[in-house]
Amino acid sequence: MEKQYLTFISFCFSITICGFLIVSWLARSIIRNGIRTLTWRKETKRKKKNQEDENKMSLLDLPDLTLDCILEKLSPSELCAMTSVCSELRDKCVSDHLWEKHMETKWGRLMGDAAIQEWKSHVATIMRCLTSSSSSSRKSKPNWSSRFVANLKPFAWLSSNHGCENRGSSSYLAPIDSVMYWYSNLENGKFWFPAQVYNRENGHVGFMMSCYDAKIRYDFKTDTFQARYSAHGRRAAEEKVTWQRLRPSQDDTKSRDLHVSDCLHGLRPGDHFEIQWRRTKEFPYGWWFGIVGHLQNCDGVQNCRCDSDENVVMEFRQFRPESPWRRTVIKRKDHRETGNEENGFYGGVKKLGTEEEISTWKQLWPSQALD
Repeated sequence: MEKQYLTFISFCFSITICGFLIVSWLARSIIRNGIRTLTWRKETKRKKKNQEDENKMSLLDLPDLTLDCILEKLSPSELCAMTSVCSELRDKCVSDHLWEKHMETKWGRLMGDAAIQEWKSHVATIMRCLTSSSSSSRKSKPNWSSRFVANLKPFAWLSSNHGCENRGSSSYLAPIDSVMYWYSNLENGKFWFPAQVYNRENGHVGFMMSCYDAKIRYDFKTDTFQARYSAHGRRAAEEKVTWQRLRPSQDDTKSRDLHVSDCLHGLRPGDHFEIQWRRTKEFPYGWWFGIVGHLQNCDGVQNCRCDSDENVVMEFRQFRPESPWRRTVIKRKDHRETGNEENGFYGGVKKLGTEEEISTWKQLWPSQALD
């Protein structure tokens, strides 16, 4: 009996051991198969991804002409953002031919010869500072000029106006003599340039229907300008000057120079003109809008010979008929500055030849006649 019991116990033990071995073998098989399956899937995905990557085309793989056409469609803020993608795109996006279009579109109307010359002088000054600091840095520590240039951030306007603060473009230094850098300095208000302002000092009654020289800079937050006027030792300033009140500075005639009048012999009643006027000889000239009138002995209807008279009547119809500023008479031949300390001094005359010029003045006409 005892022998049979031991045989049964041995049999059960053997069965248990075999069961464990079978389960262990199955587990190892399942794990091995699982690992092989996972490895196969990863390998398949990797090959598929590599194949997809090979099929993808980079922007830089495009022909140069095609890429240029794409970049020409981008806005200034988008071009600036592209400069932080890679060095190849940065070099392309700072190209002058891409920025000249943007420069002409927004700033071309105000960039007269005087403003362009001012910018060239500004660039030359910076380049001299760079050259000086570069040579001195070899002998000693960098001076203020090198630090100034190194810390310029020409695209600060982007972070506030176009949401590019995290793209890295605001700290990128464009070439100092590039159109991109010029555009940026105009946008962020770093560059003061010469222009002329209609109805200066917020339309002060003493300057209504006039246009004066000023230094202006742009404020991108309000899309307006700040202006500084200089006259007779005092400096007047004005903010929030709109685009409609600005025109490029006249490079051919400085504000204190007498304009050479070459149109007086051709002026006829009804012609529109601008004439220089200043309160005293210490003041600079401003340009005032007027209309050629009829002589006092002419009825203005029949037998009008005002156009052949040696005198020409200059009328300023923004003033009331009884106002002493309403009209003045000047000679057609050998005209020079005329006037006195009481009524001011009249200088050179320009005839307005385009409807655009005349329309601009008429849009500034006062709501009521002036005294």
